Amino acid sequence: MEELGEPVAYLALKEGTPVYDRQGQRIGVVEHVLADEPTDIFHGLIVHTSPLPGRHLYADADQIAQMREGGVVVTGGRDDLHDPEPRPDAPRRPDEGPVDGPLQAALRRAWDWLTSTR
Repeated sequence: MEELGEPVAYLALKEGTPVYDRQGQRIGVVEHVLADEPTDIFHGLIVHTSPLPGRHLYADADQIAQMREGGVVVTGGRDDLHDPEPRPDAPRRPDEGPVDGPLQAALRRAWDWLTSTR
């Protein structure tokens, strides 16, 4: 992995920024930053994996080791990232759908972003 430059805030990450695993192997690029900017809460990243065609995976904020000018480093590997597609067997509340813990809520936001019209 080449030198990634200075640390940056999530607000400075751009689409296409390389994403590396803990061993320095490039696993994809930043597709989207999931955050609540008005309250300054960073939720995580949607990563488009490589090689192409790749797929979308979700890296929770806790899975981000470094955010730098030239790339993002995750704490684990590609297999540690989350698939944002909802599981059909997810437990449901009668009135609201799936039961949401913090990770499930973040995965729902990732899925909503992926399936929205951009």
